[in-house]
Amino acid sequence: MLLILLGVLILHVIILILLIVSTAASAWSVADNSGKDLWYKCSTNNGGYHCQPSSNEDWIQAVQALMILSVLFCFFSLIAFLYQLFRLVKGGRFFFTAIFQILASVFVMCGAIIYTVMCPDDGTHPNFGYAYVLAWVAFPLCLISGLIYIVLRKKE
Repeated sequence: MLLILLGVLILHVIILILLIVSTAASAWSVADNSGKDLWYKCSTNNGGYHCQPSSNEDWIQAVQALMILSVLFCFFSLIAFLYQLFRLVKGGRFFFTAIFQILASVFVMCGAIIYTVMCPDDGTHPNFGYAYVLAWVAFPLCLISGLIYIVLRKKE
């Protein structure tokens, strides 16, 4: 039982790191000499690296908010798991932790879908970067983790 709890805890920390990196990294969309993320549009011109704030469009602000919410809910579910690990009655399930973790997975999924649909093609033919891929990798891991918390029971 201790190995299962340790494995779930390690999985949870990995998911939290994935979400933080995908939210903060500057590679959601990359082209030859430019890159876009949730916060900045950067390009290389004449040997210099220039960054501008991302647009104030509603869709990018929605993606920013959803990714921040996913990080916060994943963090709060980690805190809830550690609290329930020591305070939950024997035989109890980790429902509160599971709800927060599943909500985090829904938030990251919605943010990635909005970015996929609304990402503008400004003629540079950008490719999706590693931060975008990390967000999509974090989604199923977060959902699986939430489902594991539903099934998991505290034993002696």
